[in-house]
Amino acid sequence: MIRAFFLCLATAMALAMPAARSAEKADGDRILVMLRLPPRHFRAGGSYDGGYGDRMGRSQAMRQARRIARDHHLTLITDWMMPVINLDCFVMRLPPDRSAEKMAEELSQDPDVAWSQPMHDYRTLSGGSTHDDPLYPAQPAKTLWHLDALHRLATGHGVSVAVIDSGIDARHPDLAGQVKVNLNFVADKAMVPERHGTAVAGIIAARADNRAGIAGIAPAARLLGLRACWQAGAAMAAATCDSLSLAKALHYAIDHRAAIINLSLGGPPDRLLATLLDAGMARGASVVAAYDPRQPDGGFPASHAGVIAVSASPVSDPASARRRPVYVAPARDIPAPQPGGGWTLVDGTSYAAAHVSGLIALTEEAQGRRHGRPTLILSGGGYIDALATVRGKGAGCDGACPAPLATARRD
Repeated sequence: MIRAFFLCLATAMALAMPAARSAEKADGDRILVMLRLPPRHFRAGGSYDGGYGDRMGRSQAMRQARRIARDHHLTLITDWMMPVINLDCFVMRLPPDRSAEKMAEELSQDPDVAWSQPMHDYRTLSGGSTHDDPLYPAQPAKTLWHLDALHRLATGHGVSVAVIDSGIDARHPDLAGQVKVNLNFVADKAMVPERHGTAVAGIIAARADNRAGIAGIAPAARLLGLRACWQAGAAMAAATCDSLSLAKALHYAIDHRAAIINLSLGGPPDRLLATLLDAGMARGASVVAAYDPRQPDGGFPASHAGVIAVSASPVSDPASARRRPVYVAPARDIPAPQPGGGWTLVDGTSYAAAHVSGLIALTEEAQGRRHGRPTLILSGGGYIDALATVRGKGAGCDGACPAPLATARRD
């Protein structure tokens, strides 16, 4: 009843307000051009400001990029070195009459180009917040995942989780001291705390026993806040990301050995991002992504091989389920912190993914850091048996297990 009342109220307010400016960013005029990074220019742990480590290498790469831009009537905008995958990514602007897809095909024939691709857009997979009331006393994971029992086994101590998302409010009472770094990889947009990233971070690792707000799934884990998405327009608008901002954040997470990488977002397949995901998983990182039932195979990166895909409810597509498991986690009526020191309720597979990232952090502590994809033990239908997962064996719940259908409902 309470939720229905606030939903009606929010709908009425939305109808009374002028339409908010779309948060979608038009990236059809930009293209990414990958140049191979010569071994002599590689410097592990180097700066992330585009520096190559030696002026000669920098000049050579820029000459190549300028030549490519001139030959194909493009405008060179900027570049970003990605030594983890031995590439330098140049951003170029298309002339008004050219298609990004056709130009990418044309550029990929150039002998100096490793490959080229359009700049893709991604959206976070939240259902928005239905109201801004104070925190409700019950978190779904407390009952459904027996959170008290989980925290007697592990709290995520010593585990780093990269949250690649919109801006995190690191000063929030539930996140103070939980964020090791809070960096901005979005070009031309100042760092600001935003709703989606703050909620995802809080669900994963909000402080416990501080007499405020919620307890994160892994309250002793430490977060790498990597802003690659931005929110605009209405406060409940989804966050938008693009290929380059996500690639920058992924490269940082991989190079800094994040144990878990949370990607609560989805969009089209992307070669650059896929290459980085493979590099991260090869180094032992667990990558968790939100499954979008509205996109083929759950959208990218959830559809990428090796990525842990998380949904709000069992997947109805048998072909998708056969290709790889899709896990189910709490995704509705989730209390979460919001910028400015308050809390709200959130819905969406974004937050289901955050639950699983926190659970993997508990598993990492309880079972020791392991190389490769963690084993998530199921109780049926894709629903995760959280206690058995952390224990590392097919044990049941302490006491009566909740009915699987109570864990989540489709958005």
